[in-house]
Amino acid sequence: MKTPRWVEREGKGWRCGLCPRGCLWTAASPLGACRVRGLSDGVPSLPGWGRCVSLSIDPIEKKPLYHFLPGSLILSTGPAGCNLSCMFCQNWEISQGDPRTHLVMPEVLAHAAMEDGSRGIAFTYSEPVIWFEYIMETATMVKKAGGAVVMVSNGYVNRAPLDELLYVTDAWNVDLKSWSKEFYESICGGNRDTVLESIKRLALSGKHLEITFLLIPGRNDRPAEWDEMARWIAGEAGSGVPLHISRYFPRYRMTEPPTPLSLIYDAVDAFSRHLEFVYPGNVSMESNTVCRKCGAVVVRRAGWSVDRTGLSRGGCASCGAPTGIVDSL
Repeated sequence: MKTPRWVEREGKGWRCGLCPRGCLWTAASPLGACRVRGLSDGVPSLPGWGRCVSLSIDPIEKKPLYHFLPGSLILSTGPAGCNLSCMFCQNWEISQGDPRTHLVMPEVLAHAAMEDGSRGIAFTYSEPVIWFEYIMETATMVKKAGGAVVMVSNGYVNRAPLDELLYVTDAWNVDLKSWSKEFYESICGGNRDTVLESIKRLALSGKHLEITFLLIPGRNDRPAEWDEMARWIAGEAGSGVPLHISRYFPRYRMTEPPTPLSLIYDAVDAFSRHLEFVYPGNVSMESNTVCRKCGAVVVRRAGWSVDRTGLSRGGCASCGAPTGIVDSL
């Protein structure tokens, strides 16, 4: 059994320091909230280490990442568990349920990440940071082989583990679920400020960063909060950070009807007052990247079909202006 890091002895139990939850593992409660870290026969262990819920080669745009290796394929996998408990989780069967998993050794996963046209590995589907030790081992192999390592995360992780993950990763998409602290506490079981700090650290690191905001009617749809969030992102992460406004559908414990398309477009317009690249998500329409200097379409997207003829070495093929798109490793 693998040994977890970021764990300290506390009384008759062990305290996990990977994320702000700080779970105490004891004989009576041997698993952390994430369900992949805990005790085995009273000893700290990683029962979820390498237990993959799925292996799938996806378009990288599905993560979603629009400004990182556009048009590429990437092998995707993730653990069965999460360190948040969002009532609206769109993938709750994996994050909160008990899905079937299968053990994949790091060397096997790293090899698969460079086959069948895949450009690397994306740790996604649930919350990858709870897989810290497995990711550190696997990502190192993928990087050595010349592949990309992507994290699709809720950003709910302590600073020191995040800083280590930065050494072995290339791109992140972080969910910023609301601007409201109360929303995070009552609906997600976490705190907003940790996520904001993670976004700031990622922006400062130079790693590629994109942000996703799942828009839920009646929950996080206040234009005044959108404006505050957009200003904060522009100020702390940069106005060129891509933001994806995703459409919510009723899942898990939340029954509100799906987000109206009109609300998605209202939000895109509102965030675009402060951010340069704002994209609607989970909608069936083109979502293009347009050059901010000359107005030419740099990357055209329809579904998972990508036309990147307007892109040249990460810049606009028409005028040469930079776009912030990472076009090569």
